[in-house]
Amino acid sequence: MDNIKFEVIKKIAETKFKYRDLKGVSHLDSNSPPSVFIGSKLQYPAVNVGILSPLEKDEAAWLYDNEEYWANQNFQIGEVINLRNSLVNSRFQAKVKDVRIKDRFLDSAKEIAMAAKPVDLEIELKNRINIKFKEDRVIIPHGMSGEMKKARLTSNPLIPAKIDKVVNDDLKASDAIEYLYKNNFSEYTLMKILSVGVLGLKKNRRLVPTRWSIITTDDILGKKLIKEIKNYHWIENFELFVGGFMGNYYLIFLFPGVWSYELFELYFPGSSWNLSKIMKASTDYEDYYGRKTYASNTAGGYYAARLPILEYLSKIKKQAGVLAIRLETPSYWASLGVWVCRESVKKTMNTRAISFVDINEALNSAKQISKVKLNFDCSEILAKSKLLKQLKTQESLMKWV
Repeated sequence: MDNIKFEVIKKIAETKFKYRDLKGVSHLDSNSPPSVFIGSKLQYPAVNVGILSPLEKDEAAWLYDNEEYWANQNFQIGEVINLRNSLVNSRFQAKVKDVRIKDRFLDSAKEIAMAAKPVDLEIELKNRINIKFKEDRVIIPHGMSGEMKKARLTSNPLIPAKIDKVVNDDLKASDAIEYLYKNNFSEYTLMKILSVGVLGLKKNRRLVPTRWSIITTDDILGKKLIKEIKNYHWIENFELFVGGFMGNYYLIFLFPGVWSYELFELYFPGSSWNLSKIMKASTDYEDYYGRKTYASNTAGGYYAARLPILEYLSKIKKQAGVLAIRLETPSYWASLGVWVCRESVKKTMNTRAISFVDINEALNSAKQISKVKLNFDCSEILAKSKLLKQLKTQESLMKWV
């Protein structure tokens, strides 16, 4: 696997050397990982639709858009940035409802988004490539950009039969997402096809900006799993999971009780979203009955972190209250999007749980771990937790009964 990474990085370096002057690049004979990006910077309902591809055809194009693989192989921040910044986002403008009519560019984008393997294509750009890169807390970097003039697929996209089925059936988007998820399609595939407007009742289909398709998919799958785990018995003990990825560390508590979820995000000075000299924090919470509003404080990280925790509870067939604390350290020096939160929590939930019979033992252990490993005292955060206050109230009532 290291050889694949090495060969791709070598290829990127060679291509960059070959195209040192990008002003002259107007034609791409390439392949898409497959990857499509729907931008949200225009005045809605207008959006930018972009097909992402390397400057040249690459046999390992799939590696340029594969968050799960990057996490499993412990890619570093610089390696992901190098991969993503070497892509060209060949884009065109559309209205969100244009997916309901025949459109050559949109039809190509749809086929690419639904494909299971890289798709060969030729693209002609109108103007020079824009090499400016922007950070975003929700979406992954999507490379250079250029305005599309022409596009032609030069290979037949391999579209899985089950995706083809839901696209041709008249299903609600949430039902289609649940069906594909049950059939082992990853959340990353579901986010992609939701964004290009091929899911939902045909009369209602529309393009969805990528940032919203990510959050929507995490939320739809999360709500499905919440409904399921509410039927399970509570976990027996207090459990603590500790882990992380790319300088993002999580302390995740599972408490015996009904479903509830609270997330604290702590941003250390010098981390990607905190250039100040003081610690910053944000938090969001939901009780057994869920949220009625968007988790605007922790935003997409709230839903991305919640999903792997719910997948764990579904796997062990248990219900619990969940307190998650994210510590974004200076090692996370560039924001890569909420997929890092999702994969960090997956890694955390795959560690061995530390089990306690007493809540105070669990909390004291977390305080010690955060002090020793991260030089951070989480006592103040624990004191502010709504979920912990609720648990202590429940405990007092039970003793009184």
